[in-house]
Amino acid sequence: MPSKKSARLAALTVAAACSAASTVALGAPAQADTVAVHDIQGTTRISPYAGKAVTGVAGIVTGVRAYGSSKGFWIQDPNPDADPATSEGVFVFTGSAPKAAVGDSVTVTGTVSEFVPGGTSSGNQSVTEITKPTVTVLSGGNAVPTATVVDAGSVPAAYAPAGDAAAGNSINALALRPDSYALDYYESLEGMSVRVADTRVVTATDPYSELWVTVKPRENSTRRGGALYGSYASQNTGRLQIQSLGATADFPVANVGDTLDGVTEGPLDYNQFGGYTLVAGRLGTLKSGGLERETTRKQKKGELAVATYNVENLDPSDTTFEAHASAIVNNLKSPDIVSLEEIQDDNGAKDDGTVTAGATMSKLIDAIVAAGGPTYDWRSIDPVDDQDGGQPGGNIRQVFLFNPERVSFTDRAGGDSTTAVGVAKVHGKARLTASPGRVAPGDDAWKASRKPLAGEFVFRGRTVFVIANHLNSKGGDQGLTSQYQPVVRSSEIQRHAQATLVNAFVKSILDVQKNADVVALGDMNDFEFSGTAKILEGDGELWSAIKSLPKSERYTYDYQGNQQVLDQILVSPSIRRSCDLAYDSVHINSEFHDQISDHDPQVLRFEP
Repeated sequence: MPSKKSARLAALTVAAACSAASTVALGAPAQADTVAVHDIQGTTRISPYAGKAVTGVAGIVTGVRAYGSSKGFWIQDPNPDADPATSEGVFVFTGSAPKAAVGDSVTVTGTVSEFVPGGTSSGNQSVTEITKPTVTVLSGGNAVPTATVVDAGSVPAAYAPAGDAAAGNSINALALRPDSYALDYYESLEGMSVRVADTRVVTATDPYSELWVTVKPRENSTRRGGALYGSYASQNTGRLQIQSLGATADFPVANVGDTLDGVTEGPLDYNQFGGYTLVAGRLGTLKSGGLERETTRKQKKGELAVATYNVENLDPSDTTFEAHASAIVNNLKSPDIVSLEEIQDDNGAKDDGTVTAGATMSKLIDAIVAAGGPTYDWRSIDPVDDQDGGQPGGNIRQVFLFNPERVSFTDRAGGDSTTAVGVAKVHGKARLTASPGRVAPGDDAWKASRKPLAGEFVFRGRTVFVIANHLNSKGGDQGLTSQYQPVVRSSEIQRHAQATLVNAFVKSILDVQKNADVVALGDMNDFEFSGTAKILEGDGELWSAIKSLPKSERYTYDYQGNQQVLDQILVSPSIRRSCDLAYDSVHINSEFHDQISDHDPQVLRFEP
């Protein structure tokens, strides 16, 4: 899976933007007609003037964006109409650094456009803009219209209306109902100056100087200050992205649970990376919530500790080895077995045919020893070059990291990148035909995706089958603020096929040995309530152990204001029945601005 950061950079590189020239004229305004901003915005998501020329649109400049590919400014009509569905603000796209200033009273002549951030294939909503503008400045230093307060009382509890089936479930043509649906409410404020106050941070500041807050502090709140994404029907309507019109150096560096005290205010925009965004001309003051990284307990002598950890495209050139080693030793307490996801080959993204990962693993193991941990051993299977997805040239794969002082690995020849591992019956017990081996690597379900790695371990005389997974990413799915409701999760098709194969392989082990201890773990790229999880669990062959935690602690990842499960450890019935089963989602990354991975590791302890 390509890193979210690299995918974001790529999208920024190719993002389309309207091309327009802007001129600023001083003096008498052009002849104005009766079209006002609220006429342009209309009562649906698409302007009734889309594609048409408008003249003399009046407003006060409320914000200026002089950076990025979408340069321009926002105007707002100080004389609103009485319809809450019609926005009084609109973005004027100039294409070059605008010469307007906040407080200018202007009229704008140009063409109304509906710009879709990320392109129409993204499914995103559009932003109503005036393009190719001629701007007349009437006066400067005017008071800007009072910002609309967005708070827990103003945002509806329902998230979005159902789309028009005749239009492919698009909500574009539906009349806005800002008193009924959160997405309609935000759309009715598109381009207007809005204000939030004393908001809690629910996604930490990212490398692009943006964070997420909630205006509903009690909505699905987690123990550590985030907002839980607990089901498809339980949306966090109060979450809002915050960017700044100021210098990125001045942007708050926040963790989950921090607050932006006081007022944060600016135009409400809509962008490719999260939808509705408050682009602040005024930012609240950051107040730390004191969040600290978690530490799990050490496993007991008779407990087997099994973990999964996505280390985000780790290769020898990275500077995070010491930090990952410290996390494994100090925060995870040196688990007996660790499934590592996103281990890259020995020269990272250099695409020269290299597929081995010995240098990557040696550097990690040495760092663990230096951090005071055990001398781990490891097993993996090199992928076929450029066949397993992820960063081009990186050849990411899953790796078994294990402590040979506590657990032994059963090496059985025959496993390679293209040969499918099977299950044999020997003396009444299940045995893998190869260890390590790959699960159905030739199946189309694994095209351009990581193949599961299966291996046999022995702990205190008991065999434990472990299957390390990194299923198809959610890339390509429509965002939650899409114009299509309900959204289309197209990536599920391949992931469901993969989950079917993993479940079938587990079932083949249990068909031979009903009481076999089987652990299927890794970055499943899907939620514990998802269809993917249901397929993995099957008819009781597996059970996602994160469901043993209280709901407020069920998350491994934080994305766009939603704390959610992507990483899971699923276990067979014999392990689920263990009276001492203990699961821990160890929050060391996802909630922090200085994360070394975007995933939190998971640890399961049990007595085989």
